[in-house]
Amino acid sequence: MQWIAIRMLTGDKQKFYGLVFGIAFSALLITQQLTIFVNLIERGASGVFNVPSAEVWVMDEVSRTTDVNYPMPATALDKVRGVPGVAWAVPHLRAGASVRTGDGDLEGVSIIGVDDATLIGLPSRMAEGSSDALSMPDSVIIDDVGATRMFENGQDPIGERLELNDQRAVIRGVSDAIPSFTSQVTLYTKYSRALNYVPGTRNRMSFVLVGTADGVTAEELASRIEEQTGLRARTRDQFVKDGVDFIIQNTGIPLNFGITVVLGFIVGVAIVGLTFSLFIRDNIKQFGALKAIGVTNGKIRKMVAGQAGLVGLIGYGLGLLGTVAFIWGFSADPTFKGFYIPWQVPLISLLAVAIILALTGWLALRNVLKTEPAAVFR
Repeated sequence: MQWIAIRMLTGDKQKFYGLVFGIAFSALLITQQLTIFVNLIERGASGVFNVPSAEVWVMDEVSRTTDVNYPMPATALDKVRGVPGVAWAVPHLRAGASVRTGDGDLEGVSIIGVDDATLIGLPSRMAEGSSDALSMPDSVIIDDVGATRMFENGQDPIGERLELNDQRAVIRGVSDAIPSFTSQVTLYTKYSRALNYVPGTRNRMSFVLVGTADGVTAEELASRIEEQTGLRARTRDQFVKDGVDFIIQNTGIPLNFGITVVLGFIVGVAIVGLTFSLFIRDNIKQFGALKAIGVTNGKIRKMVAGQAGLVGLIGYGLGLLGTVAFIWGFSADPTFKGFYIPWQVPLISLLAVAIILALTGWLALRNVLKTEPAAVFR
């Protein structure tokens, strides 16, 4: 019976292709938009991802993310180092500034000061050059996405001189870093040098990066630091969640992407429902004939379910392949650097496709179940 159902479906090529297109379009829109949404909100925690060695981040109690922080006095570093269970603690500076390039253009940048001795705070991978170059006078390292933005003509940034707060800065390397939410140009330099690049205030240190000693978990150490210093301490995973939550709570991204996903679902229901109903209506005599020779309503339901399953399988596969092709096609664009498809997104898309097919199949099946076998012979 399933073979007959498939032959009925593929025999009407126009409606078959219409059903596949409706499911494919809906699956593509839902999967692609959810993928972009997840990757965008994760950019809110890019500063944490770029420092994998820091197990605990210590900050002022009003600081919320790597980009939304309030500077602390230098004495906070000594307080943190005095807490039992701290293997090491280093200062970390994050601030905004403006630079003038050699061509005279003005560019807003983010200055990140890493520990002078260990360079903790610098991304672990380099796209060009070496992190040892920071030992040279006036040296800075630019992130790879920022380099493409600042030097759009394909010019090699190595050796380029910048004017930063009336001081000279020379680009000595390019880091392979995860871009920030705004994809702003990021310059890495030693902490002591960053203090001179950033306009002076009484308190300068943004964070204290901490490593845990053997036998102490990050959660235990964070609680201990908060109790003994009065500062806010977050584990790496907690601070990642803080960055993601900040984007969700303070931007319109969830609402905008949610509307697009809902529209994709509605369009899928409209196209598939209409096409499926037309297909059933055009084949109502065939279904009546099957009932006349003894095919039960239960078998009719299985036939329609098989037709919906075939359409869903093909359409969902095409939609998923379209999303993969989109991510792969734009992978060279700095804006989409590091984008990936989380495993949960295809499952959500599959669930949406299943709901679309179940709803539209149920609506179309009602006419078949009401059809009397005798109607075929009238």
